[in-house]
Amino acid sequence: MEKRIFAVIPAYNEEKYIGRIIKETKKYANNIIVVDDGSKDKTNEIAKKSNAIVLTHVVNLGKGAALKTGCDYAVKKKADILIAMDADAQHEPSEIPKFLEKIKKYEVVLAYRKLNKDMPSILKFGNWFINKTIRFLYGIEVKDSQCGYRAFTSKAYKKIRWKASDYSMESEMIAKIGKHKLSYTEIPIETIYSDNYKGTTVLDGIKIVFNLVIWKINEL
Repeated sequence: MEKRIFAVIPAYNEEKYIGRIIKETKKYANNIIVVDDGSKDKTNEIAKKSNAIVLTHVVNLGKGAALKTGCDYAVKKKADILIAMDADAQHEPSEIPKFLEKIKKYEVVLAYRKLNKDMPSILKFGNWFINKTIRFLYGIEVKDSQCGYRAFTSKAYKKIRWKASDYSMESEMIAKIGKHKLSYTEIPIETIYSDNYKGTTVLDGIKIVFNLVIWKINEL
């Protein structure tokens, strides 16, 4: 029986790229869910014209909340495999077959970005520090804790389902992989920055480390 593959794409003001991302992703996924997280541009309109399943947040709730909305919907629709990816063209859909091959043997597949000159130095340091914090607190080794390009089975999702509504969700997911001792692997992807970087900031990084400590104390 063919696996039901759902690509879940949180999007906030991504009219520039969302059409192309949906078109390319259709080559590899049975179903594409775009969660419009309160966009003020034409993201919603373009996604609907591209025949994606569009879920809408009336106001911007954050990446973690948007991705969870999409994943919850996919599970209700009997998804077998979920692929989380960004809408800003940092994640090439052509990488999806790598995830689908690895997910045959593992419950979670995490991507890591190849280090190159395009990645800001402060981002490299922040990612390194968060990676070390995760290893120290949760005993799980990852190369790129902040890369949101991931695949997981629907069964694994029920165990790693996060509470964070912001960028902390990526670290919370990894912490829960460690807590539940899920099988995981990592695959390399190209590092792409299409526009000025608008992901995790220094303040976000500080908050993520703080949350990692709190989650450990409270056992998630």
